[in-house]
Amino acid sequence: MTATPSRRAGGRAARKASRAAPLSDAMRPIRPGMEGGRYRPLTDTDMTNIHNSVLDALEQIGLADAPQSGVDYLTGAGAIQGDDGRIRFPRALIEDTIAKANREITLFGRDPKRDMNLAGAKVHYGTAGAAVHLVDIEGKNYRHCTLQDLHDAARISDVLDNIHFVQRPMVCRDITDNYEMDLNTLYGCTAGTTKHVGTSFTDPSYVKGALEMLHLIAGGEDKWRERPFVSNSNCFVVPPMKFATESCQVMEECIKGGMPILLLSAGMAGATTPSTIAGGIVQATAECMAGLVYVNAVKPGHTAIFGTWPFGLDLRTGAMTGASAEQALLSSGCAQMHKYYGLPGGAVGGIADAKLPDMQAGWEMMCSNVMAGLSGLNMVYEAAGMHASLLGFCLESLILGDDLIGHAMRCVRGIEVTEETMAVDQIRQVCIGGPGHYLGTDQTLARMESDYVYPALGNRMSPKEWDENGKPDLIANAIARKEQILSNRSAARFDPMVDAEIRRRFNIHLPA
Repeated sequence: MTATPSRRAGGRAARKASRAAPLSDAMRPIRPGMEGGRYRPLTDTDMTNIHNSVLDALEQIGLADAPQSGVDYLTGAGAIQGDDGRIRFPRALIEDTIAKANREITLFGRDPKRDMNLAGAKVHYGTAGAAVHLVDIEGKNYRHCTLQDLHDAARISDVLDNIHFVQRPMVCRDITDNYEMDLNTLYGCTAGTTKHVGTSFTDPSYVKGALEMLHLIAGGEDKWRERPFVSNSNCFVVPPMKFATESCQVMEECIKGGMPILLLSAGMAGATTPSTIAGGIVQATAECMAGLVYVNAVKPGHTAIFGTWPFGLDLRTGAMTGASAEQALLSSGCAQMHKYYGLPGGAVGGIADAKLPDMQAGWEMMCSNVMAGLSGLNMVYEAAGMHASLLGFCLESLILGDDLIGHAMRCVRGIEVTEETMAVDQIRQVCIGGPGHYLGTDQTLARMESDYVYPALGNRMSPKEWDENGKPDLIANAIARKEQILSNRSAARFDPMVDAEIRRRFNIHLPA
């Protein structure tokens, strides 16, 4: 006689099948753009005082070294050039710029499902930086980065759920011509991911070629301008309080070409910004505010990200430290100022000073990633893969960072307090005539996927199970995951005819 499955077993099988199916976005425990902002290291009075100091710095000190085109744009908007050549910003001009600036922007991906809405305290994590070395994790050494390494990083990022955008994390040191390096950087990133890409240009004349390539990829200039999926990461200032002449000219060309701008102020505490955390926030905010006036003077309402990136410094040695508690506070305080103004912004998080993905790297990356997310930072740059205070990038660490950011995002999501989640009825059912535990209850099974984040590579086995499974090693598993991803063709690769036309017009160094 054939046994009939019990109703209980059938229900369990159905639940197991349901859990195996992909979750809808609404049911996922974490997803891009969750609301942070619960962590506030600055009081309301602190933020008002910082704002007033920013106004004083811009009105009384101003910025030097603007290109003539910038002088014309800025003075035309109401800034004043003094006899010393510095551009000063009246309070009324700053307040008017803040009032007119975008409160919400969308950074597009080539795939519309990967668009990012930047508003309020919505949080996104991604790569960034300009590492000159790749970390060879097996040999435990550093070597020069190549275009292939950059392309591999984009391909890996493309399949990691918790990496929401790809700003160029490495410099292609195998390409010596700057124009070819910039164009191949653009190609390597966009051919590797359909997520939003950020990149830089070393000369204003290079922007024309970049836009030509982007028009080909998008299917025409009109389609590019409708959905620009690449932004310009622009170090428009040389702290303290000086414009970077050539970068400003690059910025002008990118604005004219419809490319979003990351206004990036990257001073170092005690060297190119004041050593105090508050002073670093004041200067970075003032510099980015000057940049926002500049962008809107070129094209009112143009998409711009308020990129306050002050970095920490080890004052004993003068070495940069991107992984200190002070760095976490700098980025969190900057995030609060973005919210104070209602401006979409970004700062750094997740950098390790550690040279390899070890325990030191883990605590360093988690500290600033969690604090940046909790503060409601819209764009957390350099959140995964970056070592040695931005000198080295590690592909395996990028993969491990996806797990780490998943936990950071769960912290960002916070605690939902409702009648259902407080669970008094469930407690009653379990304790009065029930099993005396919550294992296997409908409520537990129903929420195990929507409330809890599970690591992809992190190991939660018991010591006995770990031993029986051959003592799996975290780094070895990350290497295997890297090799598995890179064994498949890029899902973001271009249509063959488009790719052939790009290669006909530009010297692309990646093999077809």
